[in-house]
Amino acid sequence: MIKKPVVIGMGVVGDLVATMLRLYGLEAYGIDKEDIKTIAPIRKGDIQDKDFLTEATSDCDAIICCLPYHMTKHIVELAYDQGKHYFDATEDVTTTELIRSLGRTSKKVMIPQCGLAPGFIGIVTADLASQFKEVHDIRMRVGALPENPSGKLGYATNWSIEGLINEYIEDCDIIKDGKPQKVPALALLETLRISGTEYEAFTTSGGLGTMVETFKGLANNLDYKTIRYPGHCEMMSFLLDELKMREKRWELMSILKEAVPPCEQDKVIVHASVTGEKNGTVQTIDYVREFGPKTINGRSYKAIAWTTAAAIVATLQMVSQGYLPQKGFVKQEDIPYDKFIWTTYGKLYNENEEKQEKP
Repeated sequence: MIKKPVVIGMGVVGDLVATMLRLYGLEAYGIDKEDIKTIAPIRKGDIQDKDFLTEATSDCDAIICCLPYHMTKHIVELAYDQGKHYFDATEDVTTTELIRSLGRTSKKVMIPQCGLAPGFIGIVTADLASQFKEVHDIRMRVGALPENPSGKLGYATNWSIEGLINEYIEDCDIIKDGKPQKVPALALLETLRISGTEYEAFTTSGGLGTMVETFKGLANNLDYKTIRYPGHCEMMSFLLDELKMREKRWELMSILKEAVPPCEQDKVIVHASVTGEKNGTVQTIDYVREFGPKTINGRSYKAIAWTTAAAIVATLQMVSQGYLPQKGFVKQEDIPYDKFIWTTYGKLYNENEEKQEKP
């Protein structure tokens, strides 16, 4: 049983993860380079300093990394060396491969990709697929959007800008006609209509986690796409390709932070669809939800923050309660949806009205 987890990186998501863990009754604490006002105790220091981190994590029994993907590697190695449970929400494929490699000999569980996408979307989609005798097509679509968009990008940087640009640049895994293959990001553009609103969706890297490997030989077609307001893909392609910003990703991050700052009113759209043979006929089952901000412990959190944090904490709770393996690498699609959705914070995904949540 996990009793004293530590959250490394106390930004908005890290702070909320620590808050949820404290409300759940665990002795959670945080590590950050800044003094953060939160209900969890903070150990302040340089998160790049190995000696500091080793000392600061010596008495914990689980490590949750809420740092940008490019700062995650040494946290992963620290958890492995210390024999601690490890969780993160990374969408970075290279980081996940490192964790998977270490998970083969780890003393405790190592579960990356525990957020929204990858994460919750894989859990939901795998549950839909399990209802079919044969699976034909799997479509996974997720978007974190401003409720009231402005400008040609129609976007706000409510999520990690480092992760955003990374998934817009790196290649994407899909299954097409039964064969795994890679396609560029910002490709396979399509139109979606959800609850009367028109959106676009296009390929981005990392959001499907390990689903291509899991459904190789089982699904004819499988892909993951990011949902945006119409026109976003064209503008990002212009920036990355025609203005040559693909080779200047850090400069592009700086530009976008200033041009499309965070907004308070956001929404998250989750759209999973599986087509296959069921009860002797070809059928399609969809999971379509739209989530807005939610109040937790008296504070309002953006949709992208709480949907990410809730998935991390729900996964940790399932490990603590013995519903998931206690060591090694765990895929998101191996997490049972019916157990996940009844955890303290997994239940938030079933709530339709904003309200204060207490365990």
